[in-house]
Amino acid sequence: MNHIELARIDETNFIQAFNLKLTREQERFVSHPIRSLAQAYIFYHQCTPFGIFHEDTMVGYVMVIYDHDLAEYNIWHMMIDAAYQHRGFGALALRKCLDYIASKPFGQSDKVVLTCNKDNPIALHLYQKFGFKETGNTDEDEIELALLL
Repeated sequence: MNHIELARIDETNFIQAFNLKLTREQERFVSHPIRSLAQAYIFYHQCTPFGIFHEDTMVGYVMVIYDHDLAEYNIWHMMIDAAYQHRGFGALALRKCLDYIASKPFGQSDKVVLTCNKDNPIALHLYQKFGFKETGNTDEDEIELALLL
């Protein structure tokens, strides 16, 4: 069985995050970790960027952010490197994110929100499998999904 850990992105591993790659078809679905880490720098007081590690290898990236105005958590930019897809790492990472959010690291909320490109059936299926439901909110090609913990 595959095992993963989330580790905060810091000075020891950020280059590994920069080297993560998606397939060409997926590049329109997820922002690259470089952009996400820039956002994490700006929102440092309310978010945590994580590398998704299998053994000593960063196989993906995800960021958890807390929206103080809405009192809800968001999962941003989750991606698994093209070389490590179809091994269950996405589901394992999502479970770890939800466990982290359940600890309420930034504030009280049982609501988790994320967006997903409507043309990304693999990601949509993953989120729905965990109980995320469409909220009806959209932003261009992105649909919003939410889960109550």
